[in-house]
Amino acid sequence: MRLALYQPDIAQNTGTILRLCACLGIPVDVIGPTGFDMSDRALKRAALDYLDHVDLTRHASFAEFMDRQASPGVGRGRLILLTAHAETPHVGFAFEPNDTLMLGRESAGCPESVHAKANARITIPMRPGLRSLNIAVTAAIALGEALRQTNGFLSP
Repeated sequence: MRLALYQPDIAQNTGTILRLCACLGIPVDVIGPTGFDMSDRALKRAALDYLDHVDLTRHASFAEFMDRQASPGVGRGRLILLTAHAETPHVGFAFEPNDTLMLGRESAGCPESVHAKANARITIPMRPGLRSLNIAVTAAIALGEALRQTNGFLSP
């Protein structure tokens, strides 16, 4: 299981997600360009002392990320896009251990070209009339369900 962030806009959200993934042992891909400084110094400010505990891979572009996904021997599975514009709820989706869960930009989500590359699109069901959850909250909800289904939580 992996988590991928497509061109994130807000350093604090990225920091929260990096901390979540450090604690759960989940690798993270950050796909640029980002809306903030992605240097280790800047990320340490957002992720506090958890940055040294997360398996972080930075990609300059979505094309670079996709090339890495398809690399022989990498063993990455399906690309699962979380979006408010999907019909399949996260709890009705059958996750697999090698899935990569991708979240889009806070300001604009993902472009249609990224949607087209996803193997599946899922959503977190919400009350009608409300637009979206915070991206870090969405990551935690979806990742929790994916790890539950695949028995991927770390043993205490």
